[in-house]
Amino acid sequence: MLGEINSFLNDLIWGNILIYLLPILGIFFTISSRFVQFRYFFKMFNILRDTSHDKEGHISSFQALMLSVAGRVGGGNIAGVAVAITLGGPGAVFWMWVIGLIGMSTSFFECSLAQLYKEKDGQDSCVYRGGPAYYATKALGQRWLGIVISILLMITFGFAFNATQSFIITTSFESSFDIPTWITGIALTLIFAVAVFGGIKRITKFSEVIVPVMAMGYLLIALVVIGLNFEQIPALISMIVNEAFNPSSAIGGGIGAVILQGAKRGMFSNEAGLGSAPNVAAVAYVAHPVQQGIVQSFSVFIDTIILCSCTAFIILLSGVYVPGAEGVQGVLLTQNALIEHIGPFGGYFVTIALFLFGFSSMLYNYYLAENSLNFFSKGNVPLFTAFKIFCIALIVWGSFQDLGSIFSFADLSMGLLAVINLVVIALLYKPVLQLIKGYDTQLAEGKKPVLRYNDYNDFKIDKDVWKEIVDNIDDRKSKA
Repeated sequence: MLGEINSFLNDLIWGNILIYLLPILGIFFTISSRFVQFRYFFKMFNILRDTSHDKEGHISSFQALMLSVAGRVGGGNIAGVAVAITLGGPGAVFWMWVIGLIGMSTSFFECSLAQLYKEKDGQDSCVYRGGPAYYATKALGQRWLGIVISILLMITFGFAFNATQSFIITTSFESSFDIPTWITGIALTLIFAVAVFGGIKRITKFSEVIVPVMAMGYLLIALVVIGLNFEQIPALISMIVNEAFNPSSAIGGGIGAVILQGAKRGMFSNEAGLGSAPNVAAVAYVAHPVQQGIVQSFSVFIDTIILCSCTAFIILLSGVYVPGAEGVQGVLLTQNALIEHIGPFGGYFVTIALFLFGFSSMLYNYYLAENSLNFFSKGNVPLFTAFKIFCIALIVWGSFQDLGSIFSFADLSMGLLAVINLVVIALLYKPVLQLIKGYDTQLAEGKKPVLRYNDYNDFKIDKDVWKEIVDNIDDRKSKA
């Protein structure tokens, strides 16, 4: 009965609420901000190149981006796209692109809010904290809502998803290399422990190395496949667009199924609006919240438009996928498609990619859970140590468990989290529009934007945090 209730609620939230709420609010944020994700797109490169605002001991905008990409990029990019194509056909890829482009604005709004309402993790700390729990509490004055958000984040990402990632990685290694799951599980746990006991700075250092390697490696393989089949690309893109509006008769459910699968997989993969990425966006040391909003918006682009497209092209350019046919799906479909293109090495590559994607997601998930715990118990060192040990133990436990029911429960808690977060950022869209206006004004004045925190008296932000940042930037400018 519990399984049936869980399934019913999942279908209700994901199939009847979020499937409409996410794109509708995404369109609203896009229009109200005058298409902020496109207007600011190329500014992202300038923000990442500009190190004049970076400060030793703090987490840079680039490091926060890498940690965010570590979380967004995962099994959904390899297995999720394959599921979308299997159930929705090639046209699902087009709707995945659409939901990604719209989701960029949603991510911009939630991550700009996380920056605006961030706070220091202790009086003398160089680490910031923030996210939906913080801006719901500060801006709306609803601490109970912040507590609910924190609990949902902790259950979903820190516990369930990390145990599931461990299961996926260890079973994949067993399948490809005949390594027992317990051996891979122990090795994975040791590496994970080294990272999490080093705190957020070590986690970002790990992500700073792992994420570019995994993303560029996967992109390189996709480019090889595209290069080998270059003459087919125009026809492939034309087919994807055509199938988005006129799906093959082999696809059950017609255009509705195509849109649903593309949208669901896109939302699961890029997490825009789900309330997870803002927790990471808040930690960056930047001069203006909009800067990190722009960078985090770009991480959605990396995830959905670039890396999900890589998987889609690998599958659709192979002879493995047959519309409407029963057969392999998920990660096996991607694996078999890559073997078709480049031989047995393709299967091993997918396993290694899954490991890198999965491990980076585990670090990201752990940070989300730790940030949630901090909301309850700031400065409680014994509790944080016990929490770390528990999360590490879950990695070993997850390596030999069938986690289907746990993953389903995590989908439910994540769905609830997304609904709450979307309602909150919809209520708080005005501060973001003021941030955009202030940012544009300073650009028009020929200045490097910094937050003029005294212009936000009505929004209950922590002025001490921003005064320290702005004063430090002004001091460096005067010395220069």
